[in-house]
Amino acid sequence: MADPILRDKPPAALRRPATAPQEMPQAAFLEMLELFFFAYRDFVSDPDAILAKYGFGRAHHRVLHFVDRNPGLSVAELLDILKITKQSLARVLKDLVESGHIESRPGSVDRRQRLLHTTPTGRALARSLALPQIGRIAAAFQALGPDGAKRARDFLRLMIDADERPRVSRYTNRPLPPETP
Repeated sequence: MADPILRDKPPAALRRPATAPQEMPQAAFLEMLELFFFAYRDFVSDPDAILAKYGFGRAHHRVLHFVDRNPGLSVAELLDILKITKQSLARVLKDLVESGHIESRPGSVDRRQRLLHTTPTGRALARSLALPQIGRIAAAFQALGPDGAKRARDFLRLMIDADERPRVSRYTNRPLPPETP
């Protein structure tokens, strides 16, 4: 399934590195690239099947996930997290609001600001999408052994552009948000 919400501008990570590490041959990099593709395919397969029942796609999944994990998230913050266009977000958000999965509330300080919250239905869907993915991650961590989870987290953090890591860390490694009415 194509991902229509990615921006036209390629991320900094797509810029060619000055030199590749010499200790790993090119074939190993290609193998890692291919493993990423296959791992991603399988990682999204269970949620894709659930989303299809609602007529939703992966963009809906990402929006639901971040709104559920960050109750009261503003539209501007969500745009910054996802790095998508306003038009793309508007389409996906419209679907989720009309279907009763997300609601938009006015800000308490600035009533023009729209703060996003999952509804109980949206919260249930977001968590049902996360469960099979969490299961895959837990099984992989267990197979990696005692320090596997730390090594995997370190690897993924290092894959994120260095200048983005502090911002990204605000949205990771946090407890579940409290249940909201």
